[in-house]
Amino acid sequence: MTAPALSIAEILGHEPALMDLPTFFKACGMAQSTGYQVAAEGNLPLEVIPLGRRRYVRTVDAWKFLGLIPQENGTAPTYQAGAPAGNDEAARVPAGPPQSSRSALTSK
Repeated sequence: MTAPALSIAEILGHEPALMDLPTFFKACGMAQSTGYQVAAEGNLPLEVIPLGRRRYVRTVDAWKFLGLIPQENGTAPTYQAGAPAGNDEAARVPAGPPQSSRSALTSK
């Protein structure tokens, strides 16, 4: 079970120079187990900084990766007010109890 993704305000409110991997994974909406597997394979798109037993990424790099601060070309990200964070698949599913394909085919 994964925790809900962080909001943009929560991500930008993270002020330390380094962001621990669980926080980065949560900001990306990624399960920790998946994130650690990607990091162990060396496929994480950011440099992982080991300090003791913990692993970190640079906060500013995480913000750039997530598109939360302007890139070097000066373009700033655009946001829609009130847009939900994370997966919006639930918005496309009609409300109500699920119908089996059999009942949908036999009812007229």
